Amino acid sequence: MATRSAAVTHSFVTTTGAGRAELRWRARAVPGSKDPNTASLVELGEQVKQIVSSSSWWDRYGVDWCILTAGLGLAFLGMYLASYRHPLLFASGMVASGAGHWILANKGAHLAIHNALAESRRLNTFAAWFLGELAGAFSSRGGFDVHIKVHHPHTNVVGLGDSSSFRAPFLPKYVYMFCAPLLVPALSPLISVQLLWGQWSAMLSCIVTIAAGLYINHFLLVHFSGFSVLGAAAFMLASRSTFGLPYIHVNIFQHIGLPMYSQETRPKRIQLMSTGVLNLSRNAVLDWVFGHSLISCHVEHHLFPTLSDNMCFKVRPVVREYLTAHGLPYNEDTYMGRLRLFVEKYEEWMVKLPPITHFVGLQ
Repeated sequence: MATRSAAVTHSFVTTTGAGRAELRWRARAVPGSKDPNTASLVELGEQVKQIVSSSSWWDRYGVDWCILTAGLGLAFLGMYLASYRHPLLFASGMVASGAGHWILANKGAHLAIHNALAESRRLNTFAAWFLGELAGAFSSRGGFDVHIKVHHPHTNVVGLGDSSSFRAPFLPKYVYMFCAPLLVPALSPLISVQLLWGQWSAMLSCIVTIAAGLYINHFLLVHFSGFSVLGAAAFMLASRSTFGLPYIHVNIFQHIGLPMYSQETRPKRIQLMSTGVLNLSRNAVLDWVFGHSLISCHVEHHLFPTLSDNMCFKVRPVVREYLTAHGLPYNEDTYMGRLRLFVEKYEEWMVKLPPITHFVGLQ
């Protein structure tokens, strides 16, 4: 295994079965650690619940609302700077506009779809529509179906939540890793239509909402920033592409290359998430733009998906300590470390079928 797992050592034993490679995950005894099979999500959940109940509204929701507000400000600042034709100001405007877009459309919509932006379910539903569909040009219903109904309940289960939707084995590795992600903003509306195909009223509503959001953005760029019609469209596409690379990278780095299970071999949830999810190291830009739950606290997010980004960060020490004390991995790696690994193992991880893992427990 190429990732670091805090205070836990483990090994894989390769076997074969049903014509497909298989792996057996085994924890090696570490002095002071418990049997991984004794780990309980209920027990860990009680510790997390105590932290949440003793936290203020500011900790639970306020910090993330401030970041979303800053994201909106960055989007308008970007449009203002783009009105200048000085290369440095123009480039700064493009980056600021792109950062603002991703904070709202990715961080914000992701939290909202998990009901992690507020206690009110109605407010979360509206925020998911507004941030994800109107501002982000991606179906909130489609996102709910693939992310909430499939990816989270079946994380790293082959054929379900195995992140296979992010695979494109027909693309050469350098094209996939460094070029194709720039097309994410252009492809998002088309993927939304594909996800909603057959749900005609929902699909029509989504198309109208996405078109309205794109028109509003385009209108502001023409009348506020002074772009031509074609120039506004080009700037909108380019600015939204600024974080396309890390978006795709993050989504594959944190699951692919880790143990994959079948429905028959999947372990209990706490073991599934500890072995099949990885945290990236703290990164000031990515933590801010995508949120802790998608970067440095992804393990915590998969264990407790209704927590806000700030709360995921707050419970992180408790989760880390509990998993390692029970002989389970707490997977961590740097962004550049994972990038090097994916370039090196692209054929094995992104083209070939992943081997099926069996969770054995303590060796």
